[in-house]
Amino acid sequence: MSFQAYLDTIEKKTGKTPADLRAMGAENGWTAGDTLAPGIKPMTIVETLKGELGLGHGHAMAVVALLKGLKKEGDA
Repeated sequence: MSFQAYLDTIEKKTGKTPADLRAMGAENGWTAGDTLAPGIKPMTIVETLKGELGLGHGHAMAVVALLKGLKKEGDA
């Protein structure tokens, strides 16, 4: 599955676009600029995304990669 396919599935399931997910990251204090804020642990984000959005582990980790700046829209 491509990274874009993960993002597409997340949007279909939750209605949240990558921009919405980045905004959520900023609102929760998870990000600083284009990466994770110092001291933020990926599993904290994963557990919140699982609980609040109903994402599975793999899809939540895709959001972490997006928030870290490791992946972006359109990536394979």
